[in-house]
Amino acid sequence: MFNLPKHFMLAIILVAVFIFNPLPCKAKDISDSNNQFTFELYSKLIQGKENRNEFFSPFSIVTAMGMTYEGARGQTKDEMQKVFHFHLDDKTRRDGFLNLINEINKKDKKYQLHTANALWVEKTYKLLDDYLKVIERYYQGKATNVGFIDPTEREQAVSTINSWVEGNTNRKIKNIIKPQAVSQDTRLILTNAIYFKGKWQTQFSKDLTKDEDFKVSPNKKVKVPMMTTGMKGFNEYPEFNYTETEDLQAIELPYEEKELSMIILLPKVDLENIEKTLTYERISEIKRRLSMTPVDLYLPRFKFEREYTLKEVFAGMGMPTAFSNDADFSGMDGTKKLKIDKVIHKAFVEVNEEGTEAAAATAVIMLSKASADRTKKPVVFRADHPFIFIIQHNKTGAILFIGKVYEPKK
Repeated sequence: MFNLPKHFMLAIILVAVFIFNPLPCKAKDISDSNNQFTFELYSKLIQGKENRNEFFSPFSIVTAMGMTYEGARGQTKDEMQKVFHFHLDDKTRRDGFLNLINEINKKDKKYQLHTANALWVEKTYKLLDDYLKVIERYYQGKATNVGFIDPTEREQAVSTINSWVEGNTNRKIKNIIKPQAVSQDTRLILTNAIYFKGKWQTQFSKDLTKDEDFKVSPNKKVKVPMMTTGMKGFNEYPEFNYTETEDLQAIELPYEEKELSMIILLPKVDLENIEKTLTYERISEIKRRLSMTPVDLYLPRFKFEREYTLKEVFAGMGMPTAFSNDADFSGMDGTKKLKIDKVIHKAFVEVNEEGTEAAAATAVIMLSKASADRTKKPVVFRADHPFIFIIQHNKTGAILFIGKVYEPKK
């Protein structure tokens, strides 16, 4: 979309800090797998496309692929396990997903955060009862019979699936499946949806927001609504968890109840070098160094959505068999008739003075192979150039969303 020099891009990464509450270790296993996969996928998605906005939900993708993995066998299973870092022990992996989903969907919280899973099965096609029980028990996903073979029924099935996604993302993700993505040979579609809306613990004042320059590149500036928290009192600035290294500044912005938060990583010089070293291990080290510091904070409002088709990406990451006629998903139906045809992901994010709203959905479409200190001077944190962002669930440490703002108004 853009052809600007990489070294003039800067990044904001929303990551959360772990809250060390007791948590079943199996959920931690899934969280660690999810987070490792997050940065591996991010590095693939930006290759050759550095100058554009990005946003996706690794949690949504991992969960949808986790349901798919439950039916994989042989080489297909081995390749998927390596790409997604799934625990080899079935009980540990499944309990981990269940614990994490329950944490996300818990009741009585001030913020909105929920996720849902579903299977959509061609009405003439039989899946194994054992497979369906695993999906319902550990992923809380139920199977619905729909018609993919008959053209009229197929159109209705697409509408039904899209409506389910809309309903589970507060209408932020629409038409994730296009009619042409489904054929008479489609036998199964696996879906995940996730939605989040939360208010900042320290909100930005709308009265202080004003248009300021956002430096897209040395030769391009755009006016954007730049938010600021301002001073709390005479020469007093709000405190946030903050740290810096030779190449970046990092700040944590908690949401209400502090169960989710955003960490922004703002490179001092070069985004490209930050992206090259962007790993789960580096993020964990940065989080350990955070400490409360008064900050004069500036952050642009932004809103956008992205859509990805991930078949080629996943094949390139090391799991080509799942998309080939050699695929083995016999754990789903007792045969080797199925293969993955498409993996579609769509995500939405809006950040403003009040807080953040984010949603995402993933669809895995499977075919029959027959078809084919307060007086202390504050540090200044001014995010007025391109940035990356991640949103993470604090108690589990799971990264729920990750993205990059290249040009806020796009």
